[in-house]
Amino acid sequence: MRLHLHLLSDSTGETLENIAKAALAQFDDVETQRHFWPMVRSEPHLERILQEIAQAPGLVLFTLVNSQIRQTLEARCRAMGLPAVAPLDSVSNALSGMLGQEAKARPGRQHVLDAAYFARVDAIQFTIAHDDGIGAEDWEESDIVLAGVSRSSKTPTSIYLANRGFKVANIPIVIESPPPRSLFALERPLVVGLTTSADRLIQVRRNRLLSLNQAPETPYVDQEAVAREVAYARRMFADNGWPVIDVTRRSIEETAAAIINLCNERRQAAAQA
Repeated sequence: MRLHLHLLSDSTGETLENIAKAALAQFDDVETQRHFWPMVRSEPHLERILQEIAQAPGLVLFTLVNSQIRQTLEARCRAMGLPAVAPLDSVSNALSGMLGQEAKARPGRQHVLDAAYFARVDAIQFTIAHDDGIGAEDWEESDIVLAGVSRSSKTPTSIYLANRGFKVANIPIVIESPPPRSLFALERPLVVGLTTSADRLIQVRRNRLLSLNQAPETPYVDQEAVAREVAYARRMFADNGWPVIDVTRRSIEETAAAIINLCNERRQAAAQA
């Protein structure tokens, strides 16, 4: 089935894109052509978009706070027999009822350059500068330190967490090159061990070697060698009492969510102490 999906936003449209992506993931065999319309803040702009919608009719999703532009869009979609859905309405209405106040009709307010925004930028810069064991002297400044064998998703998980505002350092666990002693003396950051099955690790490493046009058969992907690596890392995690997350069947987002839960539990325990 082919679906034209029109996304209209009076801001960057990032929120709307994520909602559409999450909803579409629930359906199989749908060929979707997305039409993305950000920064829709005037009637003439909307009119040009409506002409495009008429030529490729489909589902219209929108986040528009200007009541006149919104009413025009809804009326014209009704006239064309097309559904027009504002996915944030139910959330805003529920919040309005609970808080006893009207929502502020300010487009893109979530993107204001506030302190949280700059903290997130700082976290991203820190995380990039402390990838793959770099900058051990600064690890105590981290919120999270991820440890794991090569290709256990440390870097992408670190970057994802940084985008959530966490300063993250990550370090590879290598039998031949033990980590610096400072890793075992950290107090402020939450140290988390990432592990995976040897079979999955070998598959990922082989794909990596192939992408680099390197020989696919090396000790890096040897079954016994990889099993020793994984066991060595697991012993290190256990000996130091670090929480462990098995990433074998987890997406980056799921791994990051589990780590954030650990951070929240640690913060709550500290507050109750």
